Amino acid sequence: MAHLLHLDASARSDSFSRELGAAFVEHWKAAHPGSAYTYRDLVAEPVAPIDEARVKLATQSSRNGVRDIAAMDEIAAAPELADAWAQTRPLIEQLLAADVLLLGTPMYNFSIPAALKAWIDRVTLPWLPLEGKSAVILSARGGAYGPGSPRQPFDFQEPYLRAYFSALRLEDVEFVHTELTHAPVMPFLEQFRDAHQTSRAAALEAVRALAVRVPATVPAS
Repeated sequence: MAHLLHLDASARSDSFSRELGAAFVEHWKAAHPGSAYTYRDLVAEPVAPIDEARVKLATQSSRNGVRDIAAMDEIAAAPELADAWAQTRPLIEQLLAADVLLLGTPMYNFSIPAALKAWIDRVTLPWLPLEGKSAVILSARGGAYGPGSPRQPFDFQEPYLRAYFSALRLEDVEFVHTELTHAPVMPFLEQFRDAHQTSRAAALEAVRALAVRVPATVPAS
């Protein structure tokens, strides 16, 4: 059975992206009993931003042709790299163990939260193999950024994440968005409250269908 790694990046405990993530997991577990599940809250359990030592890990891994964790262990035994690798290694192990990566992320200032960016920067090394995995991105946006909307050109969330995963050869990426999440709380968006509820309901239904459809078994190599 497959292994689902679930990461939440919203600063709000009652966020719409967390709502979508919780719904996905509920349907995933019901549809795929016995599948493995790992969860990390990137806000409650933040990942340290990268520093010079972490950058040197990437440089050394490229210079030495590293292809796996064992080879990285040898390079990172150097005293100036050991602490950076100790913070990075468990996150990479967790990611490599997963077959499906579930990201719950709001849009902050047209892109992703710093909590998620810190995780991306920490785990990404030149040799990181993600081909064959699947990713599901569940997002919440304060406005409307869908195709044809006036703010579509300001969406630097979905294009960034698509480019990131593609660069790591992970092409099976699905997105579900809840939009206009500011409408219930901001008076100047009051006229969009019905549109928000429609978007939210559609997103929850899409999540239900996606949780059943996303592969839960790993093909034989």
